[in-house]
Amino acid sequence: MAYQKALTVLSDPTRRAVFEGLRDGPAPAGLLAKRFPVSRPAVSQHLKVLRDAGLVDVERRGTSRIYSIRLDALRELRDWIDGFWDDALLQYKEALERDDGHRQN
Repeated sequence: MAYQKALTVLSDPTRRAVFEGLRDGPAPAGLLAKRFPVSRPAVSQHLKVLRDAGLVDVERRGTSRIYSIRLDALRELRDWIDGFWDDALLQYKEALERDDGHRQN
C-alpha cells in the first residue's frame, strides 16, 4: 500500500513539481531550488518527504546530495493505476458483449 503514501505526498503541488524536476535525471537540491519560487531549505524539506515516502533516492557525492527518482516506487504506483485501466477495459468489453447479445436476439 505504498501507493497511498505516494499519492498523499504527491498531492502537494510544490512537492509534485520538485519530484517532476527530477524527471530529466538526478540533480542536487541546490539546482532544483533554483527552479522554484521557494527557498532552498523548503525544497530540501520536500525532498526529505519524497525520500521518506520512498519516491526518491539520495546519494552523497562530496558535499552534495544528488536526488533521483526511485523507479521501483513509480512501478508500484503505475501498477495500481493500471489496475483501474484493466478494470475499465474489462467493463467496456462486457458492455459490448451484452450489447452485441441484445442485437442478435
